[in-house]
Amino acid sequence: MNSPAHPTGNDRSRSAAEPWYRDGLRFQCSQCGDCCTGAPGYVWVNKDEIAALAAISGAEDVEDFEREYVRRVGVRKSLREFPNGDCVFFDSQSRRCSVYEARPRQCRTWPFWDSNIRTPAAWEATCEACPGSGKGQLYQLEEIETQRSVMRI
Repeated sequence: MNSPAHPTGNDRSRSAAEPWYRDGLRFQCSQCGDCCTGAPGYVWVNKDEIAALAAISGAEDVEDFEREYVRRVGVRKSLREFPNGDCVFFDSQSRRCSVYEARPRQCRTWPFWDSNIRTPAAWEATCEACPGSGKGQLYQLEEIETQRSVMRI
């Protein structure tokens, strides 16, 4: 009879194929705004996201919105930032995203980016940088994998 302390061959191969976070990871946004502020970076956006952001921001049209709020980086597009590195849609007074309902997939999938969950050490670093990572709601493996697959960062 097999016990949990002595897995069968099938149990061992299943465990090896599953990621280290197979039991889930915790995350609860603390609404600190740290992921929207700080050092310069990129918030990648696609055509559909630009259109949704333009609509929610009240822009006259998508082209005007894009000229004002989007920058080209090689063949990709990213939201512009303020000179201090803060996202152009981060409201420093309320410490909130002014386009939260239409935020890009990069923002929606934080912190379950491949780069953040690749190893336990990467997740630990994410938890040190983000006060909501490692706390709150337990996300199951399937949901984490769904979020991770949306965008590879």
